[in-house]
Amino acid sequence: MTRAVGYFDIEPFDMELNVGTKYQGTADEIRALNLFIKLTRASHSVATYINGLIASYGLTESQFGTLEALYHLGPMCQGDIAAKVLRSSGNMTTVIDNLLRDGFVSKRRDPNDRRQVIVSLTDKGRALIDEVFPHHVGAIVERLNVLTPEEQDTLAALCKKLGTTQEEPPDELDD
Repeated sequence: MTRAVGYFDIEPFDMELNVGTKYQGTADEIRALNLFIKLTRASHSVATYINGLIASYGLTESQFGTLEALYHLGPMCQGDIAAKVLRSSGNMTTVIDNLLRDGFVSKRRDPNDRRQVIVSLTDKGRALIDEVFPHHVGAIVERLNVLTPEEQDTLAALCKKLGTTQEEPPDELDD
């Protein structure tokens, strides 16, 4: 069953409100697993909605992120773009090559460091992001308006705290 939501049609998926772990561990383990499940499902729900909008313009999430970064930050090298949009440099090569093919970006060697390639928006790329970005922002606002402004601020602070944990994942699991 497809229903119209915002800017495009989506297929709703089963997202029960009381989905949780079936794991029978300690209270801390169950709490952490339940939070992880809810965080993952909420993130997936919002991302699916937003990425559907982006796809309606013929863009992938990585392509949109690249155009948006160049739009707001100006020309930059491929490695810096990859870091901004949280993608690998290998993936970024493909993304930029496709944007170049479609005429949305241009590339030139950095005159100060010939090893670096500077990527810039073309007029066509700027026109596209000028069109898409307001709809993108509107869709995000629409999706997050289920939370009060105070809840949005709290969630943002909690996500920042969670995302800036300095601990690296273990190289191997303990036995």
